[in-house]
Amino acid sequence: MRTLVVGDIHSGLKGLKQVFERAGVTSDDQLIFLGDYVDGWSEAVETVDFLIELGNSHNCIFIRGNHDELCLEWLRDGKDNPLWLQHGGGATLASYEKADAQTKRNHIEFYEGLKNHYVDSNKRLFLHAGFTNLKGIEYEYFKQTFYWDRTLWELARSLNPKLEGSNPDYPKRLTHYKEIFIGHTPISKTTVTQPTRAANVWNVDTGAAFKGPLSMLDIDSKTIFQSDPVHQLYPGEPGRN
Repeated sequence: MRTLVVGDIHSGLKGLKQVFERAGVTSDDQLIFLGDYVDGWSEAVETVDFLIELGNSHNCIFIRGNHDELCLEWLRDGKDNPLWLQHGGGATLASYEKADAQTKRNHIEFYEGLKNHYVDSNKRLFLHAGFTNLKGIEYEYFKQTFYWDRTLWELARSLNPKLEGSNPDYPKRLTHYKEIFIGHTPISKTTVTQPTRAANVWNVDTGAAFKGPLSMLDIDSKTIFQSDPVHQLYPGEPGRN
């Protein structure tokens, strides 16, 4: 069984289907999605419908992204967020205008059921953005940090690669997990790039909401599967560019 981790989709269902085909995904694979399923391209409703059905047929873990939480607040609570609309939410709102009441209820249930984080039996951590507590995720003060933080990736990138984990100056929050897999902060918004490791943190967000591909990573072999740049699959749409 492979464990495949999927980066930020941002309603790019065509890219998701393409990368599934290129990876030869089967029901024997475990699929871990790092969040941000919506906000960007035009297929928000179709993307979530696909993921709900996939969860019924495959071994899936769905992590909560900040865009998923923003969409839930609008869909369930009617919360008006102009900043959300400017950052991909407008396309999501337009997509939901075509959805019936039952579909919306199903999606609210999906968003409410997302996990803030997941740790496997090998102490590998999966979450959308990051955490700040030196003792690890169980001690985090604010759950919003799990899907909004950018300091974890910033820390990992700034770390001297020669610094050993046993060094007293090595960041304590990185020592609790064998590997950490995140999305949230695009490695590039303008060019094609691949999932990147810094320290023991893997960033799998390759800018599918902008001009990059959607990426999937086999966490054991580190084999990378990618779609075409997603903006090419949605000609005439702005995405989040």
